[in-house]
Amino acid sequence: DYPSEKPHLGHALEKIQADVIARHKRLQNFEVHFSTGTDEHGLKIQRYAQEENKSPQEFVDETSKYFKGLCKVLNISNDDFIRTTEKRHIKVVEEVFKRIYEKGDIYKGKYEGLYCVDCESYYLPKDSEDGKCPVHHKPLETIEEETYFFRMSKYQKQLLKYIQENKNFIIPESRRNEVLSRLREPLQDLSISRKMVEWGIPFPIDKKKTLFVWIEALMNYLSTIDYPDEKFQKFWPVNIHLIGKDIIWHHSVIWGSWLLSAGLPLPKTILVHGFITVEGQKMSKSLGNVIDPVYLADKYGVDALRYYLIKAIPFGLDGDFSIKGLEENYNAQLANGLGNLLARVLAMTEKYFKAKVPIVDKSTFDMVRFKGERLEDAKWAEYDKDNRPKDKSFKELIEQVWKLYQDNFDKLQLDKTISSVWQFISLLDGYVQDYQPFKLIKTDKAKTAAVLYNLLESLRHIGWLIRPFLPETSDKIFAQLGILKQEEKKIFNKAKSWGKLASGAKIRKGSSLFPRL
Repeated sequence: DYPSEKPHLGHALEKIQADVIARHKRLQNFEVHFSTGTDEHGLKIQRYAQEENKSPQEFVDETSKYFKGLCKVLNISNDDFIRTTEKRHIKVVEEVFKRIYEKGDIYKGKYEGLYCVDCESYYLPKDSEDGKCPVHHKPLETIEEETYFFRMSKYQKQLLKYIQENKNFIIPESRRNEVLSRLREPLQDLSISRKMVEWGIPFPIDKKKTLFVWIEALMNYLSTIDYPDEKFQKFWPVNIHLIGKDIIWHHSVIWGSWLLSAGLPLPKTILVHGFITVEGQKMSKSLGNVIDPVYLADKYGVDALRYYLIKAIPFGLDGDFSIKGLEENYNAQLANGLGNLLARVLAMTEKYFKAKVPIVDKSTFDMVRFKGERLEDAKWAEYDKDNRPKDKSFKELIEQVWKLYQDNFDKLQLDKTISSVWQFISLLDGYVQDYQPFKLIKTDKAKTAAVLYNLLESLRHIGWLIRPFLPETSDKIFAQLGILKQEEKKIFNKAKSWGKLASGAKIRKGSSLFPRL
């Protein structure tokens, strides 16, 4: 993140999305290195610091704390928080620069062009909007200076071929097509030094200049894994760069060309998210609609915010945020949905079976199967094309739930993944209506025991399904089901099997997961 101002909702979205993926991969027994941090050089920081009568270092020391704090507030499980003013980063930048310079891919020349201070980038006249930045819509400055160039054009054909042959290099496809379209036009060499920018890493071969911020900042991906040492050998090429749509070109073309010049593999996937609008309008200080994610997390709870941002913003697309939408989702899906289901099932278990997981005769389960007509929704039916509709055992149903969940996760469609869990919760609400254990207990205790066991075991699975998305809520569900905390990666795959909740185990009914607003 660029710490010129305090974090906003878009910063929260990006971190939560990355955190969900990292947590899920850890559960799958992958070793994960999840890095975030702050990109702290450039003319914009230099000018902001001057306005506040601070040195640039004092300014970023202060503002970077807000981004580090946001990670803590949002329960982000990052393994590293790297700042581009750190010595370890500067050392890597100098090493990689030397490699590229010695290859002959850097030369001296003059540049005149339109410059956006906020982007820290030059724009061609054809790419501007009436002399304004296409991203920030502010007038571009005309700048002429002696500069050093990187031979980016040298790698155009190689990069174009790579993106065409690797469909998952840029996700979603619409963003990939956007980059391909631009790459089919002549690619110019890149000006990589700045004379007017004092706040930056000194240009290694000309100390009167600084290195272009978009060259050095991107190298944080190498410095966070200790390039060129053991951790780099283990984690590069990286699986995912998660970025906003306004910086695809920098991450795919500028970074891609730089890596090719350095003789390093390209990232496997550049995963691009959209922007958040607020009630239909772009967030901006002038409109007064910039929302503080720390305030939202404090008011509604971290997991409620995580849930809404993942579910409400279609992955890879722009999405609209509103307080009304957050509150409606909270009450309908968190309080009345998951929270109410857990509370009802635990209350009936406490009342009818002395707060213990019922002991059930296996033959009884055949009497309380899941009714097939509830599975006719196309999203579920595609996993049972040959035999639907039919009654299902919960073992069959949970296999179907995990299959849909994992298929969506493998496509990195996080919004669809979490929605599939709430479809399952809705099915369980229907199951309660079908068997009405609060009435069934009066005539058939054995059958009631089987119904409640199915519901309790389903809630255990929900605890695992939501774990990457809502980790605090997952902990609360496990605590109330009497499940002791264990080392997750060792039990996750076994936990996905049906029937792991021990009969006779003590439940511990606690406070509501999501008190109604």
